[in-house]
Amino acid sequence: MTPPQTEAEFAREAERTAQAERHIQSKIDAKEQRSFKKEDGEQPAMQAGAREYPAPPFPEQHQQKPGLEAALDPQPLYDAPFYKGSEKLKDKVALITGADSGIGRAVAVLFAREGADIIIAHLDEERDAQDTKAAVELEGRRAIVLKGDVADPAFAEVAVQKTLEAFGKLDVLVNNAAFQEHVPAFEDLTAEHFDRTLKTNLYGYFYLAKAAVPHMKPGSAILMTGSITGIDGSKDLLDYSMTKGGIHAFTRALAGHLIPKGIRVNAVAPGPVWTPLNPADKQAPDVSQFGAQAKMKRPAQPEEIAPAYVFLASPHCSSYITGEILPIIGGY
Repeated sequence: MTPPQTEAEFAREAERTAQAERHIQSKIDAKEQRSFKKEDGEQPAMQAGAREYPAPPFPEQHQQKPGLEAALDPQPLYDAPFYKGSEKLKDKVALITGADSGIGRAVAVLFAREGADIIIAHLDEERDAQDTKAAVELEGRRAIVLKGDVADPAFAEVAVQKTLEAFGKLDVLVNNAAFQEHVPAFEDLTAEHFDRTLKTNLYGYFYLAKAAVPHMKPGSAILMTGSITGIDGSKDLLDYSMTKGGIHAFTRALAGHLIPKGIRVNAVAPGPVWTPLNPADKQAPDVSQFGAQAKMKRPAQPEEIAPAYVFLASPHCSSYITGEILPIIGGY
């Protein structure tokens, strides 16, 4: 098959990948019947932010992959109304994968509030991507939207090239796109499923970094979205945990490799975060109790995670930090 070359071909490939993800998901959905009951007398969710955040139980809901933020109830909180920008990323250019929703959207908004222009790379969630673009533009910054599959090395090259054509440079790469689908039993983890997880979560990060580095100058930064599953593992997310651990190792190895070029590389390792990734994985009763087992008794909202990306992207804040994994998991 001839590799895709045009934006329309990349978009069609992205749609085929989304269909493949839904096929993997449907096999697990068909086999699984699960429930999750909250214990009586549990402590209330911890609230320590500028505003009160939603806590389980949430409405029962389940989505087809890759999941839509517009369909999530309650809507994830990403706009951080109490966060004041201070030009930490003034006139920087950031390419963010999976920027249509969840953590990626919140990072895009705060980067824009700090003065950056944004490239929003996404798979198949066009409404969400346009909503992110509108949110970035509300911050007074420019944004472009690119649809494609990060597991395709040609798309990685095109994404970087489009960034350079639109903005003339690339200062920050945020590798954030992910595929996650649990398995109730090891034998349910098919080769197709395993391959898709590794292609998106590891190959995708590698391809984007490889395409970006030749165009990044001293003072630039690469950020990776890891996970607590890459530190502690997850019995139902065998392949996903493997990839997140790999992302952490890749972060540390690439950080050392790029020190002579003056490019910092760090990762954020979140715990449970209220994004479309989980309702597009777990069954509806599990989604209702998502985050209840965290120490804070609730999942994070994307706006609670995004300031860490600002901190690690900004040379004003973290010029002496590289090769670090920052867990944000609601308490050990």
